[in-house]
Amino acid sequence: MNKNRMFGRISAYVFLICGSIFMLLPFAWMISTSLKQEGKVFEYPVRWIPNPVEWGNYLTVLTEAPLIGGLMNTLIIILPPMFIGLLTSALAAYAFAKLRFPGRDFLFMMMLATMTIPGVVTMIPTFILFKTIGWLDSWNPLMIPGMFGSAACVFFLRQYFRTIPSELEDAAKMDGLNPFGVFVRVILPLSKPALAAQAIFGFIGGYNDFMGPLIYINSPEKFTLQLVLASFQGYYVSNWTLIMAGSVLALIPTVILFFFAQRYFVEGITMSGMKG
Repeated sequence: MNKNRMFGRISAYVFLICGSIFMLLPFAWMISTSLKQEGKVFEYPVRWIPNPVEWGNYLTVLTEAPLIGGLMNTLIIILPPMFIGLLTSALAAYAFAKLRFPGRDFLFMMMLATMTIPGVVTMIPTFILFKTIGWLDSWNPLMIPGMFGSAACVFFLRQYFRTIPSELEDAAKMDGLNPFGVFVRVILPLSKPALAAQAIFGFIGGYNDFMGPLIYINSPEKFTLQLVLASFQGYYVSNWTLIMAGSVLALIPTVILFFFAQRYFVEGITMSGMKG
């Protein structure tokens, strides 16, 4: 290995390590704050290691805030759209990637055009629509639209499906499978990385959603985890130690999910852009 190549590799490692440390600082501050006493959050200079360590913040959050109930409400809201929406998006992506029908490319471009519309533009009309049909203060606005898939998910899966050789489909058709059979028996088993990546995106997106539940849910017993955490923040006083303790606890499910699915996640992201 020549000196220039070694210097380039060392520089890349140094840059990545510095970037990783920079991105981990907010998480370190969150954990540090969750273990501090209430009056020592904004002390200067910053004390990264709390003294004394206040483990009681976590006990307070678990006993005084309905975190478990908020977590269960969140899972009820996000799991059905995640699975059903993933299936409907996969069906649409398969049609756009492998089937031939009149207007396919035009419909695909029209679907992509919807991704350019900001969510704030449709927020008020959507709210009026759900209010008219009586869906306010319910989970329906947060669940049912997601069951029909999303344009981003369709686009992502379409890119992945196009990397699957057409010879496999031809062989399956020669064995007597119809297009839906090819989709179920050939396409889906070969698309586990892409499906896992989209499932992770859907789970994290719904898990961290704050604006949707804030708009449509009014009853405290229906609050999601994000609304429960926001209840620690008042108009005049915010208990940051409890907010950070609750945030650390709320972060655990997503970290566990990514830890077990990271291989599929990275593979799905990598393979989706290999063919235009």
